[in-house]
Amino acid sequence: MPLPIDYDILRLIWWVLLGVLLIGLAIMDGFDFGVATLLPIIAKNDVERRIVINTVGPFWEGNQVWLILGGGAIFAAWPAIYAVSFSGFYLAMFVILAALILRPVGFKFRSKVADPRWRQTWDICLFIGGFVPALLFGVAVGNVMQGVPFYFDETLRVTYTGTFFDLLNPFGLVCGIISLLMCMRHGALYLLIKTEDALARRSMMATWILTILLITALYTAYHMTQALPFDRLQSEMNLLQPSNPLSKKVIQVTGGYFSNFETYRWMLIAPALAFGGIVFSQLCLLLRQRGLSFALNALSIAGIVAIPGLSMFPFILPSSSHPDHGLTIFDASSSHLTLFVMTIAAIIFIPIILAYTAWVHRILRGKILAKTIESQSDHYY
Repeated sequence: MPLPIDYDILRLIWWVLLGVLLIGLAIMDGFDFGVATLLPIIAKNDVERRIVINTVGPFWEGNQVWLILGGGAIFAAWPAIYAVSFSGFYLAMFVILAALILRPVGFKFRSKVADPRWRQTWDICLFIGGFVPALLFGVAVGNVMQGVPFYFDETLRVTYTGTFFDLLNPFGLVCGIISLLMCMRHGALYLLIKTEDALARRSMMATWILTILLITALYTAYHMTQALPFDRLQSEMNLLQPSNPLSKKVIQVTGGYFSNFETYRWMLIAPALAFGGIVFSQLCLLLRQRGLSFALNALSIAGIVAIPGLSMFPFILPSSSHPDHGLTIFDASSSHLTLFVMTIAAIIFIPIILAYTAWVHRILRGKILAKTIESQSDHYY
C-alpha cells in the first residue's frame, strides 16, 4: 500500500526534526549545563551553592529527555549516521557519559552530609557534569563540519580511521568553546531569573563577559571555515532510491562553506537569529526584561545550532578521507515505512513533551531564596 507522504519529503522532514531535537537539547539541557559550569564561579559559600543547584534541581532530569530523543532519532531515522558517529566518537561519547553519570549522584548526595569536604567533592562532580558535555558536544559538531575520516567497503561495512586525539583539533576545540560559552551564557541568564542580590549581580556580570567571549569565538570560527573543505554533489541524486551512500560523486571546494546561504536565501534566518538573539537579549537586560532576554537567547542558540546543519545540506556527516562516501539526508536514512511511522510518533509525543515542560516550569516558577533553603533545608538539594 502506498504511503501518503513521499519518501524524499519524509527524509527532509526528519532532517528538520533532527535539527529540532538538537536545538531542544541545546536550549533545555544547555541552561543546566551552564549553571553547573558556573557553580564554582558564581557561588561563593555553601548557601549560595545550594541556591544555584536548586535553580535547576527540579528540571535537569526532564531536560535530558532531549538527549535521549536525539540519540533515538539518529538510531532509528539515520542508522548509517548512528553507526559511523558512535563508532568514530566512541571514546568521546564514553567521556560524556561518564560526566553525565556524575550529575545525578552529585545532586542526590551533595547535601546528605554537612562536611565541607564532602560537599566540595560533589560540587566538583557537578561542575564536571556540566563542563565536559557542553564542551565535547561542540567539539563533535566541529569535527562533523570538517568531515570525519571514514569509508564503506563494498558490503557497506564502515571503517573509521581517526583517533580520539584527532578530534581535539583547532577548529573542533573552537567549536567546543562556542558550545561551552553558549551554555554558560544561557545558564547565567537563567540564574538572573531565579536568584537575587549578590548571585544576581554576579550572574549579570557573567552575561556581559560571556557575550563578548561568545561573539569573539563565533567570529573566529567563521574565519576558520574559510579554509575548510566543503563537499558538493557532482551530479544529481535519485532521491527516491533506497539509501546507498556509494551511489554518488562528490567534489570538495575550499572556502565555499557558506555557499548554501547564497543559494537558499531563507537560510540566512539562522545567522540572523544567532547574532540578533545575542545582541537583543543583552539589550533586554539593560531594560530589566530578564525573561525576554532568556527567551531571545534561546532563539540565538537555535540559530547557532542551525548554522552547521544548513551549511552542510544535503550532507549530515561528510567523510574527510573518502568524500564520495559522505552521508546525506537522501542516502543515509531508514526505509520509507520506518520514517512514516516515526513521523506519526513525533507528531504525537513532541507536543506532549513541550506541554509538560511548559507546565512544570510554570508551576515551579519564582526565585530560589536563601531563607527558603535555610528554613526548609531537608526539602532541597
